[in-house]
Amino acid sequence: MTVYDQTIAKIRQLPESLVQEVNDFVEYLLMKHNRELLEIAESDFSDYLTNLEDYEERLARGEIQW
Repeated sequence: MTVYDQTIAKIRQLPESLVQEVNDFVEYLLMKHNRELLEIAESDFSDYLTNLEDYEERLARGEIQW
């Protein structure tokens, strides 16, 4: 049995009020995970823009050719 299956089996044993708490916690984990992914994507994009600006400046100065 996988961890996923074990977790589902345990949730099925809980009363409805505790299932709601589990659901709230899962929502929190999903939001946290998505926020972390967004921060990673934004930081990578920021680096891309910095590198692009540097490339454009070097191109304008004639240090490199397109």
